[in-house]
Amino acid sequence: MPVYRAPRGTTDILPQEQAYWRYVEEKAASIGQLFGYERIDLPAFEEARLFSRSVGEGTDIVEKEMYVFDDRGGNRLALIPEGTASVCRAYVEHGLHNLPQPVKLFYLTSVFRYERPQAGRYRQHRQFGCEAVGDDDPALDAEVIDMAGQFFRSLGLSQLSLCLNSIGCRMCRPGYLEVLRGYYASHVSKLCTDCRARLVRNPLRLLDCKQPACQTIADSAPRSIEYLCQECAEHFTQLKAYLALLKLPFDINHRLVRGLDYYTRTVFEVQPQGEGSQSALGGGGRYDNLIEELGGRPTPAIGFAAGMERIVLNLQSQRVAVPPLARPLVFIAYVGDAAKNEAIRLGSRLRQSGIGIIAAGGRKSLKAQLRQANTVGVRHTLIIGEEEVSTGTVVVRDMTSARQRAVPIEGIPEALKQAPV
Repeated sequence: MPVYRAPRGTTDILPQEQAYWRYVEEKAASIGQLFGYERIDLPAFEEARLFSRSVGEGTDIVEKEMYVFDDRGGNRLALIPEGTASVCRAYVEHGLHNLPQPVKLFYLTSVFRYERPQAGRYRQHRQFGCEAVGDDDPALDAEVIDMAGQFFRSLGLSQLSLCLNSIGCRMCRPGYLEVLRGYYASHVSKLCTDCRARLVRNPLRLLDCKQPACQTIADSAPRSIEYLCQECAEHFTQLKAYLALLKLPFDINHRLVRGLDYYTRTVFEVQPQGEGSQSALGGGGRYDNLIEELGGRPTPAIGFAAGMERIVLNLQSQRVAVPPLARPLVFIAYVGDAAKNEAIRLGSRLRQSGIGIIAAGGRKSLKAQLRQANTVGVRHTLIIGEEEVSTGTVVVRDMTSARQRAVPIEGIPEALKQAPV
């Protein structure tokens, strides 16, 4: 028989690992509520052209990483590689422009990218994202950045740095790209194959290359913030002033452009100190033209997203203690068929009373059942044997002290609720 394994680039999140994931999800929902964001759940796949139009045909995501397929109706679909485009599609489709602006939405979703698996980055990974749609005020940019920072701090993560840049708009970016092309024209022979193609099709992506030789060239490249139009420059100046007001330190990183074509003006990342962009916990930026490109009216917007696998890795490496998941505190053991029937009835009654139960199964000895109760870590074990069936009682055993007492079966729910835990 073949041995089946999870596909490369995917992973099982086993029960003993779930506490980290539930912890991150609960903190994500809590920070969303704190900042006035409402949850939206997105489909796992969309029309493929949604991403080629929004993310950009010259990006690695569209050219190399999307999972694209035709369904039986002949529709060209893609597993979603990121969440922002889907949120914008939903904003347009459902007429959310009619609501008070900005519309603030957050999501927890799986995204899919065919890339080289590495620690904290899989081909299927979970993402927490927030989008604020309908306002171009740089104060909103500062609020979103503050939200990202508060989210990571609420998890207990420390030693993080904020990287910031502005990549301009439709008015000023073309001029900057011409300057960038001119700079790279004298370095073509040293560029990787991908960057040679980017120089023609999408020069902004040159700054995002992860190849060491290309990074060295990018370090000395012209800086986008030096070619901003007056409006973009004022927007960036105001943003920096708001971040100072919030006492949020940041570093200007002129190579920070993010990997998606829809970004305008503000882009930012939160990184573990000293580890660089490839280890970023999350990031985002402004995308003021995206909704218009998807068929909506001109609508400014900003958002950020964080990869949950990488967050969990950092929680573990920083040894952040997370609360354990709630587990049943009571085990029911029995001896004999009549006692088994009584245990089944009692277990159902207790669960209906809101008391979590783990019930023994099979025909294990009482000693083996008590070993199982110790292994699963319950506080109390209820023991039913022939004598208990005949007297209508249950033995309640404290698994910490080993003390036990007989309690009438009708009084078990109240006795457990009053018992110390």
